[in-house]
Amino acid sequence: MSHLDHHADHSAHPHLAAASEVSPSLSRVAFSATVHCLTGCAIGEVLGMVLGTALGWSNGATIVLSVILAFLFGYGLTMLPLLRSGLAFGTAVSLALVSDTASIALMEVVDNAIMLLIPGAMHAGLGTALFWGSLLASLLIAGAATFPLNRWLILRGRGHALVHAHHGGH
Repeated sequence: MSHLDHHADHSAHPHLAAASEVSPSLSRVAFSATVHCLTGCAIGEVLGMVLGTALGWSNGATIVLSVILAFLFGYGLTMLPLLRSGLAFGTAVSLALVSDTASIALMEVVDNAIMLLIPGAMHAGLGTALFWGSLLASLLIAGAATFPLNRWLILRGRGHALVHAHHGGH
């Protein structure tokens, strides 16, 4: 039995039901969840890095601001369609926390570690290719690192599988 056949036959595994009902392609749903997470993280990261760099903050303070903003924007992007569909605010917050925390956390660890590892990236000015190139590379690598986690969570009916169940996967 291939993995896809096994995935399609989830009757013996109720925890897989939510994942298989989300989309015919687990990888496509995981990719969508990763892009969604990456979007929120990128908005927060870019804003945090720009503000921290422009204000001359230390690497630590800039990273803390970037991480906080990445979580806020990531959760916010998850909550918007839930709230628009009529879900109560508390329920939307709970779903965002449960579905996105692991993905955003991993993305932030990888992204910020890479920014710290690229020589001079954190101290490069906002007008330099080093700053923007490093930030872009770190976000893309963080997204690639997060995809397997999102796929694993969705396969188990967790992560974005929980959110998609509330708004039809849109």
